[in-house]
Amino acid sequence: MTPDTASPRHWRNDTAPRLSELQKTWLAQPGALTAGLRRLGEVRLFVRRETVLAITPSWAREAGLRAGDAVWWREILMTIDGCPGVQACSFTPWRASLGAWKAMRGLGQRPLADILYQDARIERSAFRFGRLRAGGPSQPWATHIDNAPIEARHSVFTRLGSPLLVAEYFLPTFWVLANRPGAKGPRRRFPRYGCEWPARLA
Repeated sequence: MTPDTASPRHWRNDTAPRLSELQKTWLAQPGALTAGLRRLGEVRLFVRRETVLAITPSWAREAGLRAGDAVWWREILMTIDGCPGVQACSFTPWRASLGAWKAMRGLGQRPLADILYQDARIERSAFRFGRLRAGGPSQPWATHIDNAPIEARHSVFTRLGSPLLVAEYFLPTFWVLANRPGAKGPRRRFPRYGCEWPARLA
């Protein structure tokens, strides 16, 4: 995944009318997404990449940064019962990754929820929503369904004046899992606290 392949052509302030009620509910849920995903099955997180790079103009606009600014970029994949469910990327200004958001660098295979929902000083913006298509020469998505729609959302967390943008991508497999017989839907609001994560994955 790169900043270019992870950015929809357009972000919007509301979920698209074409989406099902289940899709709208999951996409618009506040709180810790990982807590909600555990209602569907066993969740595991895998870090795909962590690096410093120059942020693109489209992402810079969404985060309130300048195009070309150096950021700390992190990509992860969350599986549910062994199936790819949600991919995510997050970034913060490089200097903030050494200061206000330095905990981001030490997460390892733990989710961002471990640091985002334990500090009352952290504020979160409203969601923005978009759509991408799987496929392309770089094939950044953990799905083998070419041209499949991937629903996306992002929000910006702010701590001590420094932004941390988190974008989450609901893969086609996720909706299969969410529609399984007996699958538990998201709660009205995912819990703000209690987002514990195993110290390591087996």
